Amino acid sequence: MNTKEFLSRYAAGQRDFSEIILIAANLKNVNLSYVNLSYADLRGAKLSSTNLTKANLSGAKLTGAQLSGTQLTGANLTNADIRQTDLTQTNLSYGHLCGADLCSANLLNVDLTGANLSGANLSGANLSGVNFTKANLAMSNLTDADMSDINLSGANLSGATMPDGTTHN
Repeated sequence: MNTKEFLSRYAAGQRDFSEIILIAANLKNVNLSYVNLSYADLRGAKLSSTNLTKANLSGAKLTGAQLSGTQLTGANLTNADIRQTDLTQTNLSYGHLCGADLCSANLLNVDLTGANLSGANLSGANLSGVNFTKANLAMSNLTDADMSDINLSGANLSGATMPDGTTHN
């Protein structure tokens, strides 16, 4: 299925697109709230400022995706592969991830500068090398997350549950 057909079906009311392949698709500034993109291949997709509120992206491949300013409030990103690789740059800066479920997601080296992750579930996530500069992590769950080599400059961690289970004051 190509991008045009996908958007046409979504506009017609279809919401289940699990396992769809939309590599490098241009979906910038599109409303895709409540869409099911579980296990979708969205590597390199342009999703900047897209509305993915309450979307199901569990198990999705998002390496190299452009996600800056994307609305992911309440989205399910469990086990999603969002990592940055040597060949791809994944950007989630200034994204809205309030209450998102990123349990066991791979966010290796992702840019989350200024992102709002308040109340997000990041338990068991790979956050190694993530840039959380000025990010809001208030009340987030970081239990058992890999937080090695991260940047937390100016980040808000009030009430966050840290990897060791303690609550940050």
